Amino acid sequence: MTSDPAVPGDSPFRAERTARDEAPQFVLPLVVRLEKTAPPARTDALETAARAVLTMLGDERSTGDGEWAEAMRDWEDARIRKVVRRARGAEWRRAEALPGITVTGKAAEVRVFPPVPLDGWPKDLARLQVSGTELDDPEPPADADLTAPVLWLNPELEMSAGKAMAQVGHGAQLAWWELSDEERAAWREEGFPLTVRTAAPALWPELIASGLPLVRDAGFTEIAPGSCTVVADHPALR
Repeated sequence: MTSDPAVPGDSPFRAERTARDEAPQFVLPLVVRLEKTAPPARTDALETAARAVLTMLGDERSTGDGEWAEAMRDWEDARIRKVVRRARGAEWRRAEALPGITVTGKAAEVRVFPPVPLDGWPKDLARLQVSGTELDDPEPPADADLTAPVLWLNPELEMSAGKAMAQVGHGAQLAWWELSDEERAAWREEGFPLTVRTAAPALWPELIASGLPLVRDAGFTEIAPGSCTVVADHPALR
């Protein structure tokens, strides 16, 4: 990752090795419910995943002396990794039985769990598949509501739905970090409204140069290291 005003020198999203790589590595697990008969629309799943990440960050159990706070601190001290797996039927019911939070969208359901060691997933999550999260939008999404936060996807990149869910989660987290306590509280009280949209090709260079929070992927899966994936456009940060 290049040095960028939107990407701090010790960013957890840098491509180059940093001090964060020396810390024990944790991952934030997300599980999307994908029943064979009624899979959610792609945009619905992406928006729900982003709100799931924000819900975990804003939960009282994740801060202070909360039961998940130590795991959250360990995770945020290292690389900020998120992995999306899929579940249906009994798999989903087993995942729901583990400590975590289920967030629902229009039809999507995503369960987010407190961070776990990179090589220490609970067995009921470790057995779930990462691949197979291909989703479509039956109809083109409506235009983004620019009075609310928008997570803009790079129009030049091809990503699976699972990869894109992790990337918009990164973008939402960067926006959260940039906000004041008052702005965070207001967003949380509103239920974390946001939209995810693919930027128009002509708009994307402007977004990258805007100074808004920018995700540059570390390149562990699917795309090249340093690729710009998401710009987090929160009204309070414009």
